[in-house]
Amino acid sequence: MGKMQAQVSTSENASFERIWATMDMISQRQKETDRIMNETALSMKETDRLIKDIGKQFGDFTNNFGDVVEYMIAPNLLEKFNDLGYDFHEASNKVKVRDKKNNIKFEIDVFLQNGDIAMLVEIKSKLLIADINDHIIRLEKMRKYADLRGDIRHFLGAVAGIVIEDKEREYALKNGFFLIEPTGENFFITKPHGKPKEW
Repeated sequence: MGKMQAQVSTSENASFERIWATMDMISQRQKETDRIMNETALSMKETDRLIKDIGKQFGDFTNNFGDVVEYMIAPNLLEKFNDLGYDFHEASNKVKVRDKKNNIKFEIDVFLQNGDIAMLVEIKSKLLIADINDHIIRLEKMRKYADLRGDIRHFLGAVAGIVIEDKEREYALKNGFFLIEPTGENFFITKPHGKPKEW
């Protein structure tokens, strides 16, 4: 009888030791899982930060690239448009128009003018339909601003881009804009469909 109790006791101890060892192993694995999850969370925060940094740098690059495009195209616009029969004698970059009293505020990438006519040129690295619509609004504001000052000149519009898809090209020309596109080291200007729109 005593021998049987000893066997049961030894068997219970072995089961207890196995359970204890299993629990210890589960605890160790839980600690390892927690450590991995903490490292993953830190890694995800670092990844998020890197993504934000890259986004900011890409935005800065896009803006700088737009400026490069603008300075590539702007100097030769007078000559190119004069070849098309326009007698522009002045070109200005980054013209800001501000009229707080009448709530008019906009910027012109390149502003070509003479005594009778002026042209507002919008320059983008990639031209989108939204950019063309924004330029229509800009020209409407210019017309309002000029009318308030007794400026009776006519205003024309042009859009330029390094990348212009067919849909955007057709939309710009249909809306009365001149289209300025690069060709090798130079650029060419396409006249709008029909008569250029005047504002």
